Amino acid sequence: MDWKHFFNVKLAIESFPFVVQGIGYTFLISIVSMGFGLVIGFFLCLARQSSHKALRWPARLYISFMRGIPMLALLFILYFGLPVVGIELSSITSAIIGFSINSAAYIAEIHRASMKSVSKGQWDAGHALGLSYWQVMFGVIIPQATRIAIPPLLNIFLDLVKASSLAAVITVPELLYNAQIVAGRTYDSITLYLLVALIYWGICIIISIITEQIEKRFSRY
Repeated sequence: MDWKHFFNVKLAIESFPFVVQGIGYTFLISIVSMGFGLVIGFFLCLARQSSHKALRWPARLYISFMRGIPMLALLFILYFGLPVVGIELSSITSAIIGFSINSAAYIAEIHRASMKSVSKGQWDAGHALGLSYWQVMFGVIIPQATRIAIPPLLNIFLDLVKASSLAAVITVPELLYNAQIVAGRTYDSITLYLLVALIYWGICIIISIITEQIEKRFSRY
């Protein structure tokens, strides 16, 4: 078997500088979406646990909807669908909004599970000291819940990095999009897609190493 027909090493090396130019967009989408997702997810979590049905049920519906639709469909709705009603978003904005509101649903459930893992006695102790709801939340509950939430949240970020490749379908010039350009010019799709896979693998290995160090740091406490 001639491996050149399966993976052309020379083409991969020559194409690497151009393909890797898209890594900036990959991290931009992943990091910004994770940041917005954490904020939105936190308030979704509070609404999901609220005693008021007007807050709890819309939050549950939102989480169910976002977890139940394909990410690709959401990107199409934002980028191709909204212009029909007069709302035009750039490809980058569409990608960030899409990944943010989608990841927020998963992050909300992580927040909820981590908060519930903190003993109810912590709430009682805080109230007994005369602390308000928000003082107990930010001063007592969240610091303890954060240590529990760190591992699954880092996994969410890892998934975001990989899922950012879907932004190529709405013309975001990230890694996969650049690889498709070269593949269309050279007619060697398999080499370029394998190259992208290896780049993502390398990124994920680095993130996994950082994740392990963060987990070890938090496990001390």
